[in-house]
Amino acid sequence: MARKKIAIGTWAYTIGPYANNPVPFETVVTKLKEIGYDGLDLGGFPPHPNPDDCPTPESRKKVRSLVEDAGLGFSGLAANLWMHKLASNENNTALLAEFDKNVKFCNDLGIKTIRVDSLDAPNVFDTVDYNLARSRVVGTFKEMAKRAGQAGLNVCWEFEPGFCFNKPSEIVSIIKEVSADHKNFGALYDTCHANMVAKLGSRQWGKRETLAGGALELLQQLKGHITHIHLIDSDDLCHKDANGDDETSAHPPFGDGHLNFDELTPALLDCGCPHDWWTIDLCFWPDAWAATEKCYQYLDMLRKKYKVA
Repeated sequence: MARKKIAIGTWAYTIGPYANNPVPFETVVTKLKEIGYDGLDLGGFPPHPNPDDCPTPESRKKVRSLVEDAGLGFSGLAANLWMHKLASNENNTALLAEFDKNVKFCNDLGIKTIRVDSLDAPNVFDTVDYNLARSRVVGTFKEMAKRAGQAGLNVCWEFEPGFCFNKPSEIVSIIKEVSADHKNFGALYDTCHANMVAKLGSRQWGKRETLAGGALELLQQLKGHITHIHLIDSDDLCHKDANGDDETSAHPPFGDGHLNFDELTPALLDCGCPHDWWTIDLCFWPDAWAATEKCYQYLDMLRKKYKVA
């Protein structure tokens, strides 16, 4: 079995608790190299490198060289598409143009996987017909997958409590419908998000839908349709927004939740993901910088235990 490479999402150091005091990208690269990481998932929005702040071939070459000279690689790009809507938007032209810009950015940096989401909040169906919203999401995902495929990229949809279409049956059916035409499209399987939507039915619209087997059962249902993996623990809680309301999954470090990684890991190794990256996601964790080494050590332990180190 192929060696698993460990990465971490850089957005953990720029948003939420770090929004007013972000960790500079150069510092992140240096720190990850010192700890032993193999790479990083780039949060492609300010203040870290992004298509708008790195518009020229020279500026992008500089970013790519910074990472590669440190002996690291890019596991993926979290594209900044959040200025747009999808399910509630009649016209996706501007969204697709933004997506194209990020695809080009991926090619220039040597990134092979681009992340998307459904963009609207779970309650969008209060004002938009459900079937219309679904057709917009599926149609746009198909177009994104087509364009990304032409550029040699895979697309991963990160389902989560904070965005619409977060029920297990919706996740599986949408992914299978899109990937039937575009094999480069699949799920971003995040262990924490999977727990929250499959076990708890967090922030679902209408009747709650859960799976008896929780995150593991959802993983099994998505086998062969996963194009990216995020690993982190879950304590069955959501991160709170500025008003104190549930927003999306909390991402506690390994050991601060209760996920059974001895149960999940064999299924993850057998899920059919087309690359060898395991990416840690500490999104919104209040002390992500301090937890970075601890999380690496945990995944490195899993690598050795399951003989993929």
